[in-house]
Amino acid sequence: MRFKLILSSVKPDITDKIVDAVKLAGATGATIIPARGTGIREAKSFFGLSLEAQSDIIMLLIEEHHVTKILDVIKETGEFHKPGTGIAFVLPVEHVIGLESQMERFKEDVRESYF
Repeated sequence: MRFKLILSSVKPDITDKIVDAVKLAGATGATIIPARGTGIREAKSFFGLSLEAQSDIIMLLIEEHHVTKILDVIKETGEFHKPGTGIAFVLPVEHVIGLESQMERFKEDVRESYF
């Protein structure tokens, strides 16, 4: 079984909307990490305090054959066609442990996708 890791940086107000959508599309779960970031523009300041944009990192471990569909759902739900709404990318996964309880479901999904 091959997996990929999808990481997506989104505004916190749309995190739940994206997580709900990817679960409907077949993702079994998500890890959400609060973050803050900088871009090509300098952070704004207010009375000398830096105001950096808050974001959430949505981390999804996805079976390889579901990656394109899940990435498309993230793009559409997050409205990534609009500037500054988010970014998502995929990383290869070499090894996975801790999914033993879900392996039977993964095997069923693979069988269904081939038949």
